[in-house]
Amino acid sequence: MMLIFRVTAKLTGYLAAGLAILSIASLAALTAASVHANAAPSPERQAELRSLLTQDCGSCHGLTLAGGLGPSLQRQALEDKPAEYLAATILFGRPGTAMPPWRPFLSDTEAAWLASLLKQRVP
Repeated sequence: MMLIFRVTAKLTGYLAAGLAILSIASLAALTAASVHANAAPSPERQAELRSLLTQDCGSCHGLTLAGGLGPSLQRQALEDKPAEYLAATILFGRPGTAMPPWRPFLSDTEAAWLASLLKQRVP
């Protein structure tokens, strides 16, 4: 029984270390993306992203993004959240909630652009 506990504790430690490394790598990638946020998506892609924000995000966060199943995405509600945090949430979702990861559909730069847009105003 003690051996099982030791093995489990060791595996838990390895898992925590692995998650920390992945988190650091993800934040580094998002920081790099935010540095390149000046290289905004094309005007056509921006229009698609605005539509995604209104239609897809709006289906849970409310069509005016004032909240619904998900929390408000209006500027006032996001003031205390860094853009990098918002971009990470967009890309990787929120485990244990209805917020899905959008990584299969969005690049780091696009997520950073959306996060910046949310921080500036309601689209």
